[in-house]
Amino acid sequence: MHHLPTSSPSGLEQPRLDLNGPRLAAALQTLVDGSEAHGGIERYVAAVKLKWTLFQEALGDNDPAQLELETFKGLCTFIASVRRRIGGYLDEETFSPVRKAIAELLTDAKDITTTENRMNAFCARFPAGNRYRWVRDLAAELLHNTDPERYPLMCRWVWDAHSNNGVIREIWHADDVDHLVIPVHDGYATFVTLRQELSQFLTDNGMFRDILSYVDLLCAQVYAGYICEQGSTYLRSDFATAEDPLEHTRRLLGLDGVKGRSGKTRLKTATNNVFVIDDSRLLN
Repeated sequence: MHHLPTSSPSGLEQPRLDLNGPRLAAALQTLVDGSEAHGGIERYVAAVKLKWTLFQEALGDNDPAQLELETFKGLCTFIASVRRRIGGYLDEETFSPVRKAIAELLTDAKDITTTENRMNAFCARFPAGNRYRWVRDLAAELLHNTDPERYPLMCRWVWDAHSNNGVIREIWHADDVDHLVIPVHDGYATFVTLRQELSQFLTDNGMFRDILSYVDLLCAQVYAGYICEQGSTYLRSDFATAEDPLEHTRRLLGLDGVKGRSGKTRLKTATNNVFVIDDSRLLN
């Protein structure tokens, strides 16, 4: 594939990503073909953009320090790797420190040079250990969905250097990738580079509008293929079965977060409550 310069305009030192063009092409074809049963790929693009709008209205247009618990519950339904694990923080007492952590995460968010420090500080407000690895996903999703132009998808399923797993591994160009430790850090610069390369790939394939949405969809489709083929240790409970080719794709992006007819969410709380939110226009 075409490779981008090692230094971005912002001064970030970007890694070299050796990506597999044929595997990307196959994922894109599956995405386009599979979406036809749901109104076409444009409907998926609209759903991604609507999700961003919900986050921007809640966190970008308002003071995060004033974020209401009910609003946060609604946002969590669109973060698949978080909504089944966040239940212990969904009452007024336990949510208070989370609200403070969110406000700090989004403070000075235009400064991308502090991204890793702010994400690490966010994670430090929660207990350590594997049971709380979803916290980084929460930080990544809050940043991305609130400001998708500045922050690409940075979830563990996109790339997790610790487990050597994610989208990057699935599209890495190597003869024996299953036994290769990919020497790429899972920091902001890596995710920016990935988005740039995928944007170039999509443009080369005739897509010129809504590229950021298409990049998210393509990433989700790539990893959905992995889930279908092998399953995933930390997502298996969320993605047990698939009824159609894009079910996992929708779940990874949180587009299954609301059941349109009932308005009920898929959010799991400590008391197993089911919450209803006003906007149920997303795919389900």
